[in-house]
Amino acid sequence: VTADEGILHASGSGVPPVMKDYCIIYNSNWISLPKSLDNATSRTLENLTSTVLCSSSEVPSGLMKDKAVVVMRGNCTSLEKARIAQSLGAKMLLIASKPRLSSLSDNKTDFEDVTLPVALIRYNDIVDMQLTLGNEVNVTLYSPPLPEFDCSMVVIFLIAVFTVALGGYWSGVAELENLKAIASPGERETRRKKEENVTFTPVTVILFVVICCVMLVLLYFFYKWLVYVIISVFCLASAMSLYNCLAALIGEIPFGQCRIACCNKNIEVRLIFLAVFCIAAAVVWAVFRNEDRWAWILQDILGVAFCLNFIKTLKMPNFK
Repeated sequence: VTADEGILHASGSGVPPVMKDYCIIYNSNWISLPKSLDNATSRTLENLTSTVLCSSSEVPSGLMKDKAVVVMRGNCTSLEKARIAQSLGAKMLLIASKPRLSSLSDNKTDFEDVTLPVALIRYNDIVDMQLTLGNEVNVTLYSPPLPEFDCSMVVIFLIAVFTVALGGYWSGVAELENLKAIASPGERETRRKKEENVTFTPVTVILFVVICCVMLVLLYFFYKWLVYVIISVFCLASAMSLYNCLAALIGEIPFGQCRIACCNKNIEVRLIFLAVFCIAAAVVWAVFRNEDRWAWILQDILGVAFCLNFIKTLKMPNFK
């Protein structure tokens, strides 16, 4: 099955008209979309998300004539929905999906008698479209060609290099400060020997590989439940990592160092607020992780913080 990404361009009926773009999934084996907005045909959208369109009797006669219609996903195949919509005079079919968007599946030969464009769109986007543009909306489908060079890969490369370089520098500075704090040469030698004893043996490496393989197999069979375990572990680790990264920066600020006594320890108030902030950031990501518009930014920040703390904490063995 071929799954291609396209754009639904929606415009309201106001003056000036409000316009907004949404992502869609379509199958290029069934029908091709225009490469640009200028070559696309605009259609009036008829919102029929109250039905799944598995029978022509679900829709009043003439309601779809020369319009773009949106119906809910489920109960029957996309091919059946497309044939019913086409028989009722529709010129475009949008299938709203509450779960994540996935590829549309049906044989190419089965769609030879279907001429209208069929695309999958998120149900939340349909709701947003109504709230933003109103009830009278015109929609257009097009699929711009992918660029030969993706500039986002440069951004990803720079983030990776920055993370490794900063993590290595942080680890080196922390190690230098620890060595300077040890005044006695005997203590320094003892510390060095202890570090050399922390080595990765072949048994450790094999055990690590076996655990990863077992985890992948368990994810294959029990993904529905284990995915939440992995999300919980990531939230815990990223919150701690974000706290360690930001605490190192806050420690360099000479202001707001008031302390409170708790459990026979003096704790800086600003670090308590920092801990709450880091936990809140991880919880917000866990709750809104499926938001396509901004959740990935928070996930990248948490991921970079985790990598920085991991590089700073991990001590590689001495191979001398």
